[in-house]
Amino acid sequence: MDIYYRKQRWKLYLFLFAGIIGIGSLLYTNRLVRVLALEEMKRVELWAEATRQLADISLTGQDFGFPLKVVQYNTTIPVILVDQDENIIEKRNLDSLKMENPEYVKRQLIRMKDENLPIEVDLGGGLVNYVYFRNSTLLIKLTYYPYIQLVVILLFILVAYLAFSTSRKAEQNQVWVGLSKETAHQLGTPTSSMMGWIELLKEKHSDKKLVNELEKDVGRLEEITERFSKIGSKPVLKDQRIHEILQDSVDYMESRTSNQVSLTLKSEDEDIIIPINKVLFQWVVENLCKNSVDAMGGKGSLEISVNGQEKQVYIDFNDTGKGIPKNRQKTIFKPGYTTKQRGWGLGLSLASRIIEIYHKGKIFVLQSDPGKGTIIRIILNKSK
Repeated sequence: MDIYYRKQRWKLYLFLFAGIIGIGSLLYTNRLVRVLALEEMKRVELWAEATRQLADISLTGQDFGFPLKVVQYNTTIPVILVDQDENIIEKRNLDSLKMENPEYVKRQLIRMKDENLPIEVDLGGGLVNYVYFRNSTLLIKLTYYPYIQLVVILLFILVAYLAFSTSRKAEQNQVWVGLSKETAHQLGTPTSSMMGWIELLKEKHSDKKLVNELEKDVGRLEEITERFSKIGSKPVLKDQRIHEILQDSVDYMESRTSNQVSLTLKSEDEDIIIPINKVLFQWVVENLCKNSVDAMGGKGSLEISVNGQEKQVYIDFNDTGKGIPKNRQKTIFKPGYTTKQRGWGLGLSLASRIIEIYHKGKIFVLQSDPGKGTIIRIILNKSK
């Protein structure tokens, strides 16, 4: 059962749907911009024709009202009229505060030459004027609008996703705490009762070995109850030797693991001291060991190595199991991830929570090769 993988697919579909909406809007707006640009060109051509008629001295006997209105009607498209020697004759719809600045007008003319081909105005008699123009401010804004819209959509999705994730994590925390407290409560009563029965067995049963084993298992139940009771509460961290804590866990796992599994612990320095909660950290170690044993199919080797750095300590769990695919290496510590038919995918999630939240450390897959094995690394801070 892999709940997290299914959730990832739904996230992918959501972002894909948002991307389709954004790209569709972008394509539609770009098409609209092309249509409007064509309309503006036609308006400039009409403006050029009206200018030609006004300049044609042979039409002095005709009514200049219509061409004059056409020229005056253009209030949005920036245009510059030049003669055949590129002397500026007229300019319209430029920055009103800079229009009298010759350098500014020349820069605008160069910009117009780069954007559009000029429209020729034949005045007859070998005289030719040219109309240069560029897109109106409205068209420029419309050109950039879909990109701004796409950014806004993505920002909205990002903010909504972050808000949803924060809310979901808060709910998960409440579920974790509630589940752990209830589990500790439910385990406490029968465990106390079993302790009483063990005391009776000690008095009446002659098989000391059997009673001792039962006592160990009940002690183990008490330890598990204590672990669950600490989830959701701020754990007390004490300076302790990490080698001793790991050795206790290895000894416990060896007695409950197949003889075909080799468990070894190697430490460069057995006196490394770190602030740690022994009960919770041993829970992490046992979870990692159990997962490694499952990955090896009950046959192989698991080496736990401790390497002290200047301010941190690296603890590596190196097994010879089946490995983890690369596309799953970042999700194995998420709730719901498991490869077991009857698993709930909570063991590694709890391990991540204990290391990263309670001990301010890190836990991650350092290396994994399919069919060869996996190395999971824990990084913890040393005592200051």
